[in-house]
Amino acid sequence: MAYGLPHSAWGPDAAGPEWRQLVMLSTGSHTLAGKRIGIFGKGGCGKSTVSVLLARGLRRMGYPIVLVDADSTNMGLSAVLGLEQSPRPLIEYFGGMVFSGGAVTCPVDDPTELAESNVSLDRLPREFVGRIDDGFHLLVAGKMGELGPGAGCDGPISKIARDLRVHGGGRDCVTLVDFKAGFEDPSRGVLIGLDWAIVVVDPTVAAVQMALDLRETIQRIRAGALPATAHLGHAELVNLAHAQYRHARIEGTLCALNKVPDEATEHFLRVKLATTGMDPIGVIHTHPSIGHSWLRGRPLRDAGADEEAGHLAKGFEAAAAAVAVGAP
Repeated sequence: MAYGLPHSAWGPDAAGPEWRQLVMLSTGSHTLAGKRIGIFGKGGCGKSTVSVLLARGLRRMGYPIVLVDADSTNMGLSAVLGLEQSPRPLIEYFGGMVFSGGAVTCPVDDPTELAESNVSLDRLPREFVGRIDDGFHLLVAGKMGELGPGAGCDGPISKIARDLRVHGGGRDCVTLVDFKAGFEDPSRGVLIGLDWAIVVVDPTVAAVQMALDLRETIQRIRAGALPATAHLGHAELVNLAHAQYRHARIEGTLCALNKVPDEATEHFLRVKLATTGMDPIGVIHTHPSIGHSWLRGRPLRDAGADEEAGHLAKGFEAAAAAVAVGAP
């Protein structure tokens, strides 16, 4: 099954009845309410940019948004969102990493759920919450650079991203999780805590391959594949890990194009992905102002990118609505 929309469907006036039918199914119904969506991609694809733009696009559609910065190595998300100061990392709120005597373990070594992982924005200390507006908030899982030499791996940050459930940002808020680049977090099992995965594809072979690899991994989970557990020393941990995978609710993989310089490149990527059954839900073209924002640590403002992000958000909602009603 290919989740997505027709290639021409990037605006209400741009396509035929199939696209309009999907939008009618989704518009106003808040198909994505309460969902957790992970944003993935290979290094340099612009994953965090797409996370910001998609969050803003969904916010303009009326969804309350919580954006979780779970990229343990990338900096600057707070600045491009217009915040003067980044929120304190949740790794501190949950007691620190196990490697330094704290409470948060790596999900590969310890599949147990993060203690008190259901949190309310209203009850979180203010310094842990970045407020963009009344219905848009930023949380930061943690950054390895702040922890110094010998801090260990960032597995505990992955556990926060896997288990965190946020309430209080508005009725049935959407949680977007910006994961670290590459395949390490999916290999740690973060996919089992998501409803959807979106992989960002830039004009590279590596990005297309990661989209295919992520889709295959999710298809295997949905088909009943279980995680490697030979390293777990206790039967109860093995049983717990197996149960988590059996109860995974992730619907599938969607892809979004980013850093597309021209129509020829966009066409090539669409044809390449179509041969594998993937159809992008939207495209963000190359906008020099985006790179300038990340370089200078200033709010990301670009009317063209925001317009494309609106189409991306609507395409995502429509694709999810199509799956919800069993569209082929």
